[in-house]
Amino acid sequence: MRLTDFWERLEQVFGRAYATSIAADQVLSQLGGRTVRQALAEGEETVVVWRAVVAAYPDRVPARLR
Repeated sequence: MRLTDFWERLEQVFGRAYATSIAADQVLSQLGGRTVRQALAEGEETVVVWRAVVAAYPDRVPARLR
């Protein structure tokens, strides 16, 4: 998954402002206790980060974006 696709999906699911907040503030156990931004900055693959978001918010992410 390209980085631009990742951000587009995150914004589709949460809206721009909330997506920004989730990426910067929400620590995800699936990412080893890192935020989305930290994981991406440390070189984690976008697909791995996206799967962590889906796992953390299963009711928010529609099936078509999983």
